[in-house]
Amino acid sequence: GAAVAALGSLLALILGVSRTTLAMARDRHLPHGLAVVHPRFGVPHRAEAAVGAVVAVLAATADLRGAIGFSSFGVLVYYAIANASAWTLTRAEGRPPRIVPVFGLAGCLLLAFALPPPSVLSGAAVLALGAAAYGVRRAVA
Repeated sequence: GAAVAALGSLLALILGVSRTTLAMARDRHLPHGLAVVHPRFGVPHRAEAAVGAVVAVLAATADLRGAIGFSSFGVLVYYAIANASAWTLTRAEGRPPRIVPVFGLAGCLLLAFALPPPSVLSGAAVLALGAAAYGVRRAVA
């Protein structure tokens, strides 16, 4: 049962990350070639293939416990950002009661920093590296 649940969760994450990859490629934060949607099926097939390849390489070469912890940290930070963003919505945009994003943000951060320290440190390092690369790219452009 746990293996089936983990596989389902992994497939959902791959699909979500591939769509984020598509959006970032459209904004030119990733190679623009990943911003292609399949003409017949309407899916970001190049982004899905790229994300799938990265996941396959990590699964084949990394300690799965570490990869799961790192992935969990990344997903929780992603959802924390989504909750923080929900705070900025107006009533006309469908803003939920303010308490909802507050509890969502607090819960995500609590869970993210309750993960094993190596997962938190590696996840924070990758986020910092990405933020630095983004800052350098913006300064140069």
